[in-house]
Amino acid sequence: MYSSKLQAQLGKLGIDIGDRIKVLTQSGDFEGLLMPRPHYGDPDILVIKLSTGYNVGVRASSFELIEKAPPRKKRELPDESPGKDGHISILGCGGTIASRIEYTTGAVYPSISASELKLSFPALKRWQIHSKQIFSLFSEDMNATHWKMLAEALEGEIAGGASGIVVMHGTDTMTYTSAAISFMIQNTPVPIVFVGAQRSSDRPSSENEMNILNSAFTASKDLAEVAVCMHASTNDDFCYVHRGTRVRKMHTSRRDAFHSIDSNPLAAVDYRSDMFNTLSPYRKRGESGDMKVSKTVNDNVALVYVHPNIKPSLISKLSDYDGVVLIGTGLGHVPTNAFGDKTVRSIYEPVKGLIESGIPVVMSSQCINGRICMRVYTNGRLLMDAGVIGDDADWTPETAYAKLCYALGQTKDMKKVQEIMMTNITGEISPRSATQIV
Repeated sequence: MYSSKLQAQLGKLGIDIGDRIKVLTQSGDFEGLLMPRPHYGDPDILVIKLSTGYNVGVRASSFELIEKAPPRKKRELPDESPGKDGHISILGCGGTIASRIEYTTGAVYPSISASELKLSFPALKRWQIHSKQIFSLFSEDMNATHWKMLAEALEGEIAGGASGIVVMHGTDTMTYTSAAISFMIQNTPVPIVFVGAQRSSDRPSSENEMNILNSAFTASKDLAEVAVCMHASTNDDFCYVHRGTRVRKMHTSRRDAFHSIDSNPLAAVDYRSDMFNTLSPYRKRGESGDMKVSKTVNDNVALVYVHPNIKPSLISKLSDYDGVVLIGTGLGHVPTNAFGDKTVRSIYEPVKGLIESGIPVVMSSQCINGRICMRVYTNGRLLMDAGVIGDDADWTPETAYAKLCYALGQTKDMKKVQEIMMTNITGEISPRSATQIV
C-alpha cells in the first residue's frame, strides 16, 4: 500500500491502480500506468509502468489522471482448473524469477510467492498446479541447510503424488543446488526441474514466463532426472533442458546463460508447440531402481581456486575442513615444483599433508570443457601419487563440490569417499566426451 497521504491524494482525483496518469517531478514529467507498490520500500514513491514496458519509481510533486483503466475481469487461480496434463508441484526458493524491483534503490528483492506466480501466468492452467514456498532467498544466501530443506520438500511432494516438480531458484548458485539434489535424491520417479530468470518480471526483456512454462511442460514429460530448464538463445524461441550435474551459468546477464558442459542438453522444449526434442539419452519414468533419498550432507568442504602465487600456508590452513576441492589449471594441476626450482612456491606438500591427515582432496579444472587427466605431466602424477581424487573425471567444479559434500555426508572413510566420488551416480562423469551442440 502507498502512504495514507498518497492514497488520499490519489482518491481525491479518482485515480486507481491501472489508470494512466501523468506525474510531475523535480527531474521531469512521466506518463504511465499506476502500478501497485511493493510491500517494501518508501510508501511515498509512486510506481508507474512507462510505454517502454519498464517500471520506475518516482517521487511526485503532483500528478493528474489521463485515462481510467478498463474494468478488469476477475482472474482465477490455475488450481481451480482441473488441468489436463498432470499434477505439477511448484516449489518457491526465491531468486529473480520470483522477484520484484524495490523502486527507491532500484534493487531486486525476492518477494513473489509461488501462488502469486500462478496468477501471473494464466497458461499454467494447462496443468493442475500445487504451489508451496519453501523459503525466499537470494541464491547466494543458500547453504547445505537449504539443500536439506528442499530435499525434504521434494520427497514430500513425490510421496504426495506429484507427477512432476518445478523448483524456482536464483540463477547464481542454481547449479550447486541442482547438483546437490541430484545426489541427495537419486532415481527420482518424476522430473525435478530447476528454473530461474536472469531478468525480473517487471522488465519487458524478462524471460521468466517462457522459462517457467517450459519447466512445467518438461515436468509433465517422461524425464526422471534432476534438470535445469532455461532459455536456449537470446530470443523467445525455445528452452534447453540440462542435466542437473552437467550445467553451468556462463554469463552474468544473458538470457541464454546456461550451457551443458562436456555434454549435450537433454532436450529442446517449447510448450507452445508441444515440442520436446530429445538431444541426449536420459533416465525415464518407470525405469528400474527405487528412489534413494539422503538428506545428510557435510557442508564443511572448501572450494579453492588455484592461481599463480598461491601460498602453501593457505592450503595448510584448510586442515579445519573435512574435504577440499581444488579448481586446478589445465588437466588438473597445481604448483608442485616438479623440477626443484628454488624460485617456485609449491603447494604439493600441504596438499599431501591434508590427505595424509585423512582429508580427501578432489581435483576439478578451471577449463570450461575437457577431462581431468593427471597422468600426462609430472606434476599431475605427483598429485595422483599423493592421493588426489579426480583423474579421468569431467565434472564441473560445482558438481565436484556438491558431490564431495554428499560423499562426506555418507562416510569419512577415505577409500569409501574415493569410491563414491569416482562412481558415476547421475551422469556427472561421462564415459566419453561428447561433441557438443552448445
